[in-house]
Amino acid sequence: MQKRTPNGQLVKQKMDQTFALRRKEVVESEPAISKMVERWPALFTEDQVVMEFNRIVGKNLKQEFYESIDRHSFCLIEIFRSKSGNVGQQLTQLLQQTKTTEPTAVRTLVLRGLPIVLGDNPTDFYRAGFDADDDDSFRHIEIGILQVEPEGAAVASSLHLSPTSLKVIIEGEVVMDNIKDLPKAMCLLFGLSYALHLNYHKSMKFTFQFIQQVLLTLGHSELKPRLQTLKNQLAM
Repeated sequence: MQKRTPNGQLVKQKMDQTFALRRKEVVESEPAISKMVERWPALFTEDQVVMEFNRIVGKNLKQEFYESIDRHSFCLIEIFRSKSGNVGQQLTQLLQQTKTTEPTAVRTLVLRGLPIVLGDNPTDFYRAGFDADDDDSFRHIEIGILQVEPEGAAVASSLHLSPTSLKVIIEGEVVMDNIKDLPKAMCLLFGLSYALHLNYHKSMKFTFQFIQQVLLTLGHSELKPRLQTLKNQLAM
């Protein structure tokens, strides 16, 4: 992994061979993220996040994540439009920024709207910053996605449909960066949650549980009431 261009096939072979060892270490020892980055650098690459997820649950993370969002996006957006009160106002602000049916924009809208509908608080999870911000500005973030904008860009109440890049932050560490869009960043962070045996972010737990149990049909079949309600609305 220290080479300028690592041999992808060799990395995959070694990661396959060491899976049981790595899984035992992650689950039993719960090492700090900084230690995991040092010991298993390949685990924090896009290809290996997807492959590790497949090793654990036997599913293609990116394919199922995107297909499920796309399958439910029309219905979810209609649900967003039907909301009133403070929730409705927040969702209307997001809806007004999406004037296109381009898939990445629609997926971004859905992922930004889901926490609002489910009663989560994404304020400390979805962060926005500028190119010039130093690393200390996110050292306090336990887990989240930082959307990097050029200097002078508006950040308040924005969907950030065209960020300069995105970073995945865990335990104050940037574990993945130069991600091109929010859906990919969210997909990779979900995969890392499985790979690193992480608890879901407290203020986003219903969103992550919805992705896990409803979108990817993983884990327990019994849903929390608010998740079951939204799933029922999707089936109408």
